[in-house]
Amino acid sequence: MKISREKVNHISSLVVKELASREEFDYKIELNRVRLEIARVMLEELKMDELCDQEARKTVSSYANSPREGSPEWDVLYHKHYEEQLTKHGM
Repeated sequence: MKISREKVNHISSLVVKELASREEFDYKIELNRVRLEIARVMLEELKMDELCDQEARKTVSSYANSPREGSPEWDVLYHKHYEEQLTKHGM
């Protein structure tokens, strides 16, 4: 995960605070439930991103002549496989 749970909670609190300040929204549920749902979705997305990253790195490293990480060739292969993983997982 690229950001901590605390940061996710902070970001979700900021989003809910901004939503609460807008008069054009009428909430049928309490804002804390909205904040919790925002945090849950963010954490799920971050976990999926991490999974796709790991799978793409594993695939690139399995090549017989695997390029050095950070090289232009590695970047191209990594992004190709990362995008494939995102598609595979429905993102």
